[in-house]
Amino acid sequence: QVQLVESGGGLVQAGGSLRLSCAASGRTFSQYAMAWFRQAPGKEREFVAAISWSGGTVNYADSVKGRCTVSRDNAKNTVYLRINSLKPEDSAVYYCAVQRLPRSTGTSRSDDYDYWGQGTQVTVSS
Repeated sequence: QVQLVESGGGLVQAGGSLRLSCAASGRTFSQYAMAWFRQAPGKEREFVAAISWSGGTVNYADSVKGRCTVSRDNAKNTVYLRINSLKPEDSAVYYCAVQRLPRSTGTSRSDDYDYWGQGTQVTVSS
């Protein structure tokens, strides 16, 4: 059974930084692309960042490009998302997800991911 557990969310002032973590189990983590999505109240879930199975390819949403770094440590079965220069509009529940097919590059389409974590809340105060 695949499990994804996010952590690292919290309340932070605008301009600050956070590093989110997602610990994975139940699948050969190193063989699968991972992604981060977020959902704010009243809004649809949106793509934030993705990283390929090898870590060699990363993909960011325009809204976070230049402020965000996605990385992975396959030895720890963990993927990370660091967001700098946080803005109030970054406030959302952040979810990590594992891509359905092995050895993928990491896409921005939520339908390409078959397991999701429970989410971690990020709140940015102005």
